[in-house]
Amino acid sequence: MSVVVKKIGDMSVKVISADDIASIRREISSRDMEMDKRAVAAVNSAINRAQVCNKPIAKYDLASGRAYLEYADGSRDYVN
Repeated sequence: MSVVVKKIGDMSVKVISADDIASIRREISSRDMEMDKRAVAAVNSAINRAQVCNKPIAKYDLASGRAYLEYADGSRDYVN
C-alpha cells in the first residue's frame, strides 16, 4: 500500500492505493469510509439509471488505454 499526500492550495488530500484493505482501514477514518461507500453507491445508481433509460455510459478500457461510450445494445464507440 502506498499513501501519497497531494496539496492543492491550502488543502491536502491523502491518496491511498487499494493494495491492502486492512491497511486502508488504518489510514482513513470511519467517516471517510462511509463517504466513500456513499460516493460509490451514487455512481452505481447513476450508471443503473442511464442503462434503464438506454443512454450511453462513458467507460475506460484499461487494456487499450482508451475511453469509449457503451450503448444499451452493448456496442462501443471509442473516443478519438
